[in-house]
Amino acid sequence: MLLIRSQFANLIMYLLLAIIGILGLPLAIWSRTGALMVIKAYCASVFWLYRVTCGLHVEFRGKVPEGEVLVCSKHMSFMDVLMLAYMLPRVKFIMKRELIWAPVLGFYGWRIGCPPVARGKKGSAIKSMVRHLEADKDIGQTTIFPQGTRVLPGAKDPYKVGPGVIYTRMDKDCVPVATNVGVFWARRSAVRKPGTAVLEFLEPIPAGLGVKEFMAKLENVIETNSDRLMVEAGYEFEK
Repeated sequence: MLLIRSQFANLIMYLLLAIIGILGLPLAIWSRTGALMVIKAYCASVFWLYRVTCGLHVEFRGKVPEGEVLVCSKHMSFMDVLMLAYMLPRVKFIMKRELIWAPVLGFYGWRIGCPPVARGKKGSAIKSMVRHLEADKDIGQTTIFPQGTRVLPGAKDPYKVGPGVIYTRMDKDCVPVATNVGVFWARRSAVRKPGTAVLEFLEPIPAGLGVKEFMAKLENVIETNSDRLMVEAGYEFEK
């Protein structure tokens, strides 16, 4: 029964993406602020959808950054993307280049200034990201996933150096973000489990560290706190 409810919710989620995205086009075309309003309305509708169909709630902890910062978050499913987009006032994701051509998602990503990155081209991709960010005066809360992809609970995928390079070039504080979303909505899983998906904004890492020092600190704080949240949610790590 949970599988059926999950599949129904997934279908409605994509229908809402098309409906809200199309209805919100006038606002999005009008301004970046308008596009952000549409995105946040969509996120809120998805939270409601999964709460009533699957018993999946969302909870936010910590101080939400409002100024110009780099946000580095654990990435476990589409749900943590929605949670970040909903809470960050001027969110801007570092997104995969192929998403530019995705219906609705691509337009809104472009409209809010998301820098595209070509996966697999490490050096040129980082240079392209930096150029894009330096050319845009509205940095907002530039958000990147340090592992570069969605990860399963308990997986220890390596952290990429890109966030460290961006951190040093932007010369802004970094806000690490931990989550337990994957316990309830795991990558490539058709089931959305009941419970409370938590997204926690952690203490900022001040600007000024070297790349290696920053990356070591970032990985430690995100992984430690994400593991804590997953244990709180009832996840048991393999011994």
